[in-house]
Amino acid sequence: MTTLTLDLPAKVYERLRSVAEQKQVAIEAVAQEWLTEKSASTLMSERERLREVLRASGRLGELSPEEKQRAAQSTLTLEEARTILDRAEGKPLSEVVLEMRGPKE
Repeated sequence: MTTLTLDLPAKVYERLRSVAEQKQVAIEAVAQEWLTEKSASTLMSERERLREVLRASGRLGELSPEEKQRAAQSTLTLEEARTILDRAEGKPLSEVVLEMRGPKE
């Protein structure tokens, strides 16, 4: 574990001390709990914001029940898929995907 030294405003310190007394734990434990919760919620909110941006732009969607069922029944391995794609002639898959997406707005 890493040690961190902080200069806190008096009001924040008093709030920490008050919560620590109520919980009957060390102030450091309360501070660690708060920082852990805040960092986890920030990470989740960033992830959710990213998902929302991708969904709104049409780059992220949910699978339909039929698509989920087909995916569950698939037995094709990644190596087999690569072999099939390597034998295919024509444009690279990345170019096909870009064409399907259409022009950028």
